[in-house]
Amino acid sequence: MAEALCRVELTDSFLARLGSIEAFLVEADAAFAFDDLLACLRATVVPNLARFPLMGRRYLDQPPQSVEALEQLSKLPAGAADSLRVYLHDDYLMLYTVMHEVVYLLSIRHHRQLSFDFSGLWPA
Repeated sequence: MAEALCRVELTDSFLARLGSIEAFLVEADAAFAFDDLLACLRATVVPNLARFPLMGRRYLDQPPQSVEALEQLSKLPAGAADSLRVYLHDDYLMLYTVMHEVVYLLSIRHHRQLSFDFSGLWPA
């Protein structure tokens, strides 16, 4: 008997983050790594999450400490933050949730991407 697989969907925010990763890798002269990422998503990440949707750790196991992140979490519908999960694969950290047997990939980030634009903060 075949096991039931979850459907995996890429959200608009996930696709936007993929675009920023592509730009980051092109700027770092590593455009080939973006092709590798896409191949890995298709061949490994999506099949793993379809088969084992709860494989990532719970996001709230290590809750954020910043006021901004806590404020964003407070705006989520009741119980939504409890369903957030984190999946680390190679150089990428992905945020996802599982609802009604559907895995929604919400965001992705390369571990070397800075969250601050330091070059834009101080004029040269």
